[in-house]
Amino acid sequence: MYRETEIIQEATPENHGDMIINVGPQHPATHGVLHLVITLNGETIKKIEPNLGYIHRSIEKMCESLSYRQFIYVTSRMDYLSAHINNHACALCVEQGLQLEIPPRARVIRVLLDELTRIASHELWWGAMAMDLGAFTPFFHAFRERETINEIMEETCGARLTMNYNVPGGVMHDLHPNFQRRVKAFIELYKSKIHEYDELLTGNVIFRNRMKGVGVISAEQAISYGCTGPVARGSGVSCDVRKHYPYEVYDRLEFDEVLETGGDAYARYLVRMGEMQQSIRIIEQLIDNIPEGDFQAKTKAVLKLPKGEFYTMVETARGELGVYIVSEGGTTPYRIKFRSPGFSNLSILNDMVRGGKIGDLIAAMGTLDLVIPDIDR
Repeated sequence: MYRETEIIQEATPENHGDMIINVGPQHPATHGVLHLVITLNGETIKKIEPNLGYIHRSIEKMCESLSYRQFIYVTSRMDYLSAHINNHACALCVEQGLQLEIPPRARVIRVLLDELTRIASHELWWGAMAMDLGAFTPFFHAFRERETINEIMEETCGARLTMNYNVPGGVMHDLHPNFQRRVKAFIELYKSKIHEYDELLTGNVIFRNRMKGVGVISAEQAISYGCTGPVARGSGVSCDVRKHYPYEVYDRLEFDEVLETGGDAYARYLVRMGEMQQSIRIIEQLIDNIPEGDFQAKTKAVLKLPKGEFYTMVETARGELGVYIVSEGGTTPYRIKFRSPGFSNLSILNDMVRGGKIGDLIAAMGTLDLVIPDIDR
């Protein structure tokens, strides 16, 4: 798992006793092909340099040769745990260019699936992060609830992870007749099990000691590095796109932006736990109020965006995803740029762990909730 350790040959007063180790690119605790070059002095971290690109697929360049219908689904392979929300962002950008009015039913369906996606993503994060710290039981508890969401997704969209359900103008097809019943059953299941999460981890004295005071990020640092999502909100930075720049029906919903001011790993943990509760709250407001009518607006078979520049952003499970399209008026985009949350959140890693212990690295990095294809693209 670890590459061969390298010992610094030329000792100086500044680097006396330093050692450089390579973690990754296939170490299980990096959750993907992330390579970290770590300079240690004893067990103290002096510097971390992320080495990226192992899963780079040139997604932005690929999109330039795809139609405005096709490119949407390539983004499922970026942050694959927020695949539906990624597709949502792309569809919104195309709809902005076309000045397309989306049916109310489609808006509500999109938001419902966004929030189910957010919960499923946070569930996996909760179980995997606990396992990183040596607690295996939470992983099985998390996947119990997550599996229920995956089954709903599969019945609704035909896929469990990369849904490909959003299209310009709405959603690909209408909801399955079982959708409302199964979502309500999931809500009941979640509410009956959430106390187990607190018993296993949130209130566990060993877990709290591993997380508190570890990987501290100040609000100023979070803003300076462009951090978004739970990483920034764990430092008290208000940045939820659903609140500041509401899209679809979020401006008509009652939910709270979860903020913590501790700035440490435990604060980021609490933010994600609170966000799952708020997602349940959003789903409860919508599940019995899905409007009747069309699930998709009428569009042309071949879409052409007018010449110009278009930008939209949404709140994924990891933060702000921005989609920027430059159109020359043709059937394919001239340029597409994705502003993914993972890249900015990773950039603060060195500052947040420098001076800490190597044993705390995995706890701190786990609360960044990195998905490497989202960073490499």
